[in-house]
Amino acid sequence: MPHTMSRMGDVLAGFHAAWEFESDSVLIRYERGIRTPKLLQALGERRVPLAAISAVTLTPGKRGTVVLRAEPRPGADPLMQAADGQLKEGGDPYRLVLPAERETLAEYYADELKAQLTESGPAERFLVAAPDARSFKAYDGKASFDGRTVSFRWFWTGASSAKWKAGDQSFAVGDLSGVEWRSPEVFEGHLRLLLRGETQPAQVDQDPAAVVFGLGYGPVHESLPFAAAVLAAVRSAGVAAVPAATAPRRDPADIAERIRHLGELHQAGLVTDEEFSSKKAELLAEL
Repeated sequence: MPHTMSRMGDVLAGFHAAWEFESDSVLIRYERGIRTPKLLQALGERRVPLAAISAVTLTPGKRGTVVLRAEPRPGADPLMQAADGQLKEGGDPYRLVLPAERETLAEYYADELKAQLTESGPAERFLVAAPDARSFKAYDGKASFDGRTVSFRWFWTGASSAKWKAGDQSFAVGDLSGVEWRSPEVFEGHLRLLLRGETQPAQVDQDPAAVVFGLGYGPVHESLPFAAAVLAAVRSAGVAAVPAATAPRRDPADIAERIRHLGELHQAGLVTDEEFSSKKAELLAEL
């Protein structure tokens, strides 16, 4: 007889979230409070099937806490697939932070979950539902999604002349091969739709199939759920998502210009030494 949780419906509450354990899933409810990361507030709650989890860990946290974490299988969650490792620790929806005095209880539930896990390796399809994300404002336009079509409406204050010339854009899910999301918390944040069978401009600010982020525009809690929703729709349409590594590559002249611009930002004090070195190495790696 398969092992099951001793008491279905048990709830383990931590900081910012509570996990409710069921026979075949974990229902994660995120708090709506000023201290709760905005991404978790935006998600509200998520049901994670046990089949979407490959491992469970319990580790010491910061300042007298312990962290219970479920490790999602690659390809099981459109949100984590779109994030592609760019989420900060505090915004990880699979972490439950608890006071250290609850470590014994957390260890019990960790062992119970581990005993129920039967799947590992990449998932063939998404097992966790995508967030319900309909629109957000980027620096150069507004992005909207109705479940079938992604639309970009350009802002005259931010859109490049190339985008103005192309006009507002609409893309059917069936014409997409994937989505590329780069966090707005790093240099050159953006959301780019990957078009099947088409060559796209290397620079996102020149690509009518992309919107660029900026200070206060395209925040993680708005743009990432949007990217995940589009990615899930692409998969549902039977089109294999293309990983970010297959995105258009820049030519040497473009890379040189980007490095020059990055150097100007560095000299002006707008980019730290660490950010300058990291981004420069990243650009050079594209040669």
